[in-house]
Amino acid sequence: MDTNMRVETFTLGPIQTNAYLITVNEPAAAEDGSPQERAIVIDPGVNPKRLLERLKGVKVEAILLTHAHFDHMGGVDEVRKAANCPVYIHDLEADWLTDPRKNGSMRWQDVTPPLSTDEAEYALAEGQILNLLGLTFRVMHTPGHSPGSVSFLCGNHLFSGDVLFKLSVGRTDLPGGRERDLYDSIRLKLYKLSPEVIVYPGHGGKTTIGYEMANNPYTGA
Repeated sequence: MDTNMRVETFTLGPIQTNAYLITVNEPAAAEDGSPQERAIVIDPGVNPKRLLERLKGVKVEAILLTHAHFDHMGGVDEVRKAANCPVYIHDLEADWLTDPRKNGSMRWQDVTPPLSTDEAEYALAEGQILNLLGLTFRVMHTPGHSPGSVSFLCGNHLFSGDVLFKLSVGRTDLPGGRERDLYDSIRLKLYKLSPEVIVYPGHGGKTTIGYEMANNPYTGA
Protein backbone atom coordinates (compact mmCIF):
# COMPACT_ATOMS: atom_id res chain seq x y z
CA MET A 1 0.00 0.00 0.00
CA ASP A 2 1.32 3.41 -0.94
CA THR A 3 1.71 5.39 2.28
CA ASN A 4 0.95 8.49 0.22
CA MET A 5 -2.68 7.36 -0.04
CA ARG A 6 -5.23 9.27 2.00
CA VAL A 7 -8.91 8.53 2.61
CA GLU A 8 -11.35 11.35 3.39
CA THR A 9 -15.01 10.85 4.25
CA PHE A 10 -17.84 13.18 3.18
CA THR A 11 -21.21 12.35 4.73
CA LEU A 12 -23.79 13.57 2.24
CA GLY A 13 -27.52 13.86 1.71
CA PRO A 14 -30.63 13.12 3.74
CA ILE A 15 -29.62 9.52 4.53
CA GLN A 16 -26.11 10.48 5.66
CA THR A 17 -24.31 8.47 3.01
CA ASN A 18 -20.52 8.21 3.10
CA ALA A 19 -18.72 9.38 -0.03
CA TYR A 20 -15.01 8.60 0.00
CA LEU A 21 -12.25 10.65 -1.55
CA ILE A 22 -9.01 8.74 -2.06
CA THR A 23 -6.06 10.92 -2.96
CA VAL A 24 -2.35 10.66 -3.69
CA ASN A 25 0.15 13.38 -4.54
CA GLU A 26 1.75 13.42 -7.96
CA PRO A 27 5.12 15.17 -7.46
CA ALA A 28 5.79 18.28 -9.53
CA ALA A 29 2.71 17.75 -11.70
CA ALA A 30 1.15 21.20 -11.57
CA GLU A 31 2.19 24.02 -13.90
CA ASP A 32 4.05 25.83 -11.14
CA GLY A 33 6.06 22.71 -10.33
CA SER A 34 4.19 21.94 -7.12
CA PRO A 35 2.68 18.54 -6.34
CA GLN A 36 -0.82 17.94 -7.69
CA GLU A 37 -3.39 15.75 -5.98
CA ARG A 38 -4.91 12.90 -7.97
CA ALA A 39 -8.06 11.25 -6.70
CA ILE A 40 -10.88 8.81 -7.12
CA VAL A 41 -14.33 9.27 -5.64
CA ILE A 42 -16.41 6.40 -4.29
CA ASP A 43 -20.20 6.86 -4.04
CA PRO A 44 -20.81 10.59 -4.50
CA GLY A 45 -24.19 10.99 -2.84
CA VAL A 46 -26.94 13.57 -2.94
CA ASN A 47 -25.96 17.23 -2.56
CA PRO A 48 -22.18 16.85 -2.99
CA LYS A 49 -21.39 20.55 -2.54
CA ARG A 50 -18.72 20.02 0.14
CA LEU A 51 -17.10 17.29 -1.93
CA LEU A 52 -17.06 19.50 -5.04
CA GLU A 53 -15.39 22.28 -3.07
CA ARG A 54 -12.68 19.87 -1.97
CA LEU A 55 -12.13 18.67 -5.54
CA LYS A 56 -11.11 22.09 -6.86
CA GLY A 57 -7.63 21.75 -8.32
CA VAL A 58 -7.68 17.96 -7.90
CA LYS A 59 -7.31 15.64 -10.89
CA VAL A 60 -10.07 13.01 -10.50
CA GLU A 61 -9.35 9.77 -12.37
CA ALA A 62 -12.65 7.97 -11.76
CA ILE A 63 -15.91 7.66 -9.87
CA LEU A 64 -16.47 4.16 -8.47
CA LEU A 65 -19.96 3.11 -7.39
CA THR A 66 -20.52 0.31 -4.90
CA HIS A 67 -24.13 0.18 -6.11
CA ALA A 68 -26.75 2.41 -7.68
CA HIS A 69 -29.22 3.31 -4.94
CA PHE A 70 -29.99 7.01 -5.17
CA ASP A 71 -28.20 7.97 -1.97
CA HIS A 72 -24.94 6.60 -3.39
CA MET A 73 -25.23 7.95 -6.95
CA GLY A 74 -27.16 11.18 -6.44
CA GLY A 75 -24.09 13.36 -7.00
CA VAL A 76 -22.64 11.44 -9.95
CA ASP A 77 -23.61 13.95 -12.64
CA GLU A 78 -22.31 16.95 -10.73
CA VAL A 79 -18.98 15.33 -9.90
CA ARG A 80 -18.53 13.76 -13.35
CA LYS A 81 -19.17 17.08 -15.13
CA ALA A 82 -16.96 19.07 -12.76
CA ALA A 83 -14.08 16.58 -12.93
CA ASN A 84 -14.54 15.24 -16.48
CA CYS A 85 -13.95 11.68 -15.34
CA PRO A 86 -15.50 8.26 -16.07
CA VAL A 87 -17.94 6.29 -13.92
CA TYR A 88 -17.65 2.58 -13.07
CA ILE A 89 -20.56 0.37 -11.96
CA HIS A 90 -21.45 -3.32 -12.03
CA ASP A 91 -23.35 -4.36 -15.15
CA LEU A 92 -26.30 -5.68 -13.12
CA GLU A 93 -27.13 -2.11 -12.09
CA ALA A 94 -25.98 -0.19 -15.15
CA ASP A 95 -29.54 0.76 -16.09
CA TRP A 96 -30.34 1.85 -12.53
CA LEU A 97 -28.42 5.07 -13.15
CA THR A 98 -30.91 6.14 -15.79
CA ASP A 99 -34.08 4.80 -14.12
CA PRO A 100 -35.40 6.53 -10.96
CA ARG A 101 -37.71 3.59 -10.32
CA LYS A 102 -34.77 1.21 -10.06
CA ASN A 103 -32.41 3.48 -8.11
CA GLY A 104 -35.14 4.15 -5.54
CA SER A 105 -35.45 7.90 -5.95
CA MET A 106 -38.99 7.56 -7.31
CA ARG A 107 -39.97 5.64 -4.19
CA TRP A 108 -38.41 8.08 -1.69
CA GLN A 109 -39.68 11.39 -3.05
CA ASP A 110 -40.07 12.71 0.48
CA VAL A 111 -36.24 12.91 0.68
CA THR A 112 -35.17 13.40 -2.95
CA PRO A 113 -36.61 14.25 -6.36
CA PRO A 114 -36.45 11.48 -8.99
CA LEU A 115 -32.83 11.06 -10.07
CA SER A 116 -31.22 9.82 -13.24
CA THR A 117 -27.77 10.22 -14.77
CA ASP A 118 -26.01 9.43 -18.00
CA GLU A 119 -24.83 5.85 -18.38
CA ALA A 120 -21.56 4.73 -16.81
CA GLU A 121 -18.50 4.55 -19.01
CA TYR A 122 -17.18 1.28 -17.60
CA ALA A 123 -18.57 -1.98 -16.19
CA LEU A 124 -17.30 -3.76 -13.09
CA ALA A 125 -17.07 -7.52 -12.58
CA GLU A 126 -15.94 -9.99 -9.92
CA GLY A 127 -12.16 -10.20 -9.62
CA GLN A 128 -11.51 -7.23 -11.88
CA ILE A 129 -8.37 -5.23 -11.10
CA LEU A 130 -8.48 -1.46 -11.45
CA ASN A 131 -5.19 0.37 -11.64
CA LEU A 132 -5.93 3.90 -10.46
CA LEU A 133 -3.72 6.51 -8.78
CA GLY A 134 -0.81 4.09 -9.04
CA LEU A 135 -2.76 1.81 -6.68
CA THR A 136 -4.54 -1.50 -7.24
CA PHE A 137 -8.24 -1.88 -6.47
CA ARG A 138 -9.74 -5.38 -6.58
CA VAL A 139 -13.45 -5.60 -7.36
CA MET A 140 -15.40 -8.03 -5.19
CA HIS A 141 -18.97 -8.73 -6.30
CA THR A 142 -20.87 -8.74 -2.99
CA PRO A 143 -24.60 -8.95 -3.79
CA GLY A 144 -27.43 -9.14 -1.29
CA HIS A 145 -28.21 -5.53 -0.48
CA SER A 146 -28.64 -5.12 -4.22
CA PRO A 147 -27.79 -7.47 -7.10
CA GLY A 148 -24.88 -5.43 -8.41
CA SER A 149 -23.31 -4.43 -5.10
CA VAL A 150 -19.53 -4.51 -5.14
CA SER A 151 -16.80 -3.87 -2.60
CA PHE A 152 -13.41 -2.39 -3.47
CA LEU A 153 -10.25 -3.72 -1.82
CA CYS A 154 -7.08 -1.63 -1.96
CA GLY A 155 -4.35 -3.09 0.23
CA ASN A 156 -5.81 -3.16 3.74
CA HIS A 157 -8.65 -0.79 2.86
CA LEU A 158 -12.10 -2.16 1.97
CA PHE A 159 -14.92 0.06 0.71
CA SER A 160 -17.97 -2.09 1.39
CA GLY A 161 -20.93 0.06 0.34
CA ASP A 162 -24.11 -1.10 2.07
CA VAL A 163 -23.02 -4.73 2.53
CA LEU A 164 -21.18 -4.64 5.87
CA PHE A 165 -21.45 -1.93 8.53
CA LYS A 166 -19.99 -1.52 11.99
CA LEU A 167 -22.01 -4.00 14.07
CA SER A 168 -24.65 -4.27 11.35
CA VAL A 169 -25.34 -5.39 7.78
CA GLY A 170 -27.16 -3.99 4.79
CA ARG A 171 -30.91 -4.24 4.43
CA THR A 172 -32.30 -6.79 2.00
CA ASP A 173 -35.94 -5.71 1.73
CA LEU A 174 -35.44 -3.36 -1.22
CA PRO A 175 -36.04 -4.51 -4.82
CA GLY A 176 -33.31 -6.92 -5.87
CA GLY A 177 -32.18 -7.57 -2.30
CA ARG A 178 -31.65 -11.14 -1.09
CA GLU A 179 -30.76 -12.07 2.47
CA ARG A 180 -28.93 -15.30 1.67
CA ASP A 181 -26.76 -13.56 -0.91
CA LEU A 182 -25.86 -10.84 1.60
CA TYR A 183 -24.69 -13.30 4.24
CA ASP A 184 -22.80 -15.34 1.66
CA SER A 185 -21.07 -12.17 0.48
CA ILE A 186 -20.01 -11.32 4.01
CA ARG A 187 -19.07 -14.76 5.32
CA LEU A 188 -17.63 -16.33 2.18
CA LYS A 189 -15.87 -13.28 0.75
CA LEU A 190 -15.35 -10.39 3.15
CA TYR A 191 -14.62 -12.55 6.19
CA LYS A 192 -11.93 -14.36 4.19
CA LEU A 193 -9.90 -11.16 4.20
CA SER A 194 -7.27 -10.35 6.81
CA PRO A 195 -8.71 -9.33 10.20
CA GLU A 196 -6.63 -6.14 9.95
CA VAL A 197 -8.49 -4.89 6.87
CA ILE A 198 -10.16 -1.56 7.57
CA VAL A 199 -13.78 -1.40 6.44
CA TYR A 200 -15.20 1.88 5.12
CA PRO A 201 -18.99 1.37 4.92
CA GLY A 202 -21.65 3.30 3.07
CA HIS A 203 -23.08 4.66 6.32
CA GLY A 204 -21.67 5.13 9.80
CA GLY A 205 -18.16 4.78 11.13
CA LYS A 206 -15.34 2.61 9.91
CA THR A 207 -14.48 -0.75 11.43
CA THR A 208 -12.28 -3.78 10.71
CA ILE A 209 -12.94 -7.27 9.41
CA GLY A 210 -11.61 -8.79 12.64
CA TYR A 211 -13.86 -6.63 14.82
CA GLU A 212 -16.95 -7.55 12.82
CA MET A 213 -16.12 -11.26 12.82
CA ALA A 214 -15.87 -11.14 16.61
CA ASN A 215 -18.68 -8.76 17.43
CA ASN A 216 -21.22 -8.31 14.63
CA PRO A 217 -24.51 -9.68 16.03
CA TYR A 218 -25.94 -10.40 12.57
CA THR A 219 -23.16 -12.51 11.11
CA GLY A 220 -21.96 -14.66 13.99
CA ALA A 221 -18.36 -15.59 14.69
